Amino acid sequence: MEETTAATQGLKLPLMEAFYTIQGEGKFTGHPAYFIRLGGCDVGCVWCDVKDSWDLDRWPAVDIADIVAGALTHPARLAVITGGEPLMHDLGPLTRMLKENGFQINIETSGAHRFTGEFDWVCFSPKKFKEPHPDIYDKANELKVVVYNKSDFQFAEEHAARVSDRCVKLLQPEWSKSGVMLEKIITYAKNHPTWQISLQTHKFMNIP
Repeated sequence: MEETTAATQGLKLPLMEAFYTIQGEGKFTGHPAYFIRLGGCDVGCVWCDVKDSWDLDRWPAVDIADIVAGALTHPARLAVITGGEPLMHDLGPLTRMLKENGFQINIETSGAHRFTGEFDWVCFSPKKFKEPHPDIYDKANELKVVVYNKSDFQFAEEHAARVSDRCVKLLQPEWSKSGVMLEKIITYAKNHPTWQISLQTHKFMNIP
């Protein structure tokens, strides 16, 4: 019972993995960062490259103090909370503890669940497979749309119309479709210059 309560309150979280690396995509590309990947996802992207994260029960519930302690063993003070879909969980306690220890905190989310936590940067990456919760739009600092086929450009514009004018808008080719879609993304960005291009540079560098 205590274990269930702790998980519900965000004091323990299902940790798939945590690792120190270089952020490979989005606005913070090139920054050293400590990634906290939480288990559990109900979005179901067909091209997801971390499908092992989907099963919530597969991953151990780890005390948030231990998660923060792991982050503190590395020199950078940028933490990125990702998944899976991290907003399946109450992120308030973890983000408060990271803040207390001097971290800047970013999140990468599909926005499919109610927003929790205190973040410095919110990367909102909506997916066609599950509609975002409406509270994500005024939280998003970065709108990153993964382009898998041509219809994703219209999908991107639909969400761009709902975020703030200050939100950075990025188009990113899905890795397996880069050879087909990158040229189209370049052309689209040149014709629609409110958009920028994001690449998964960590895959080129062969790092996590």
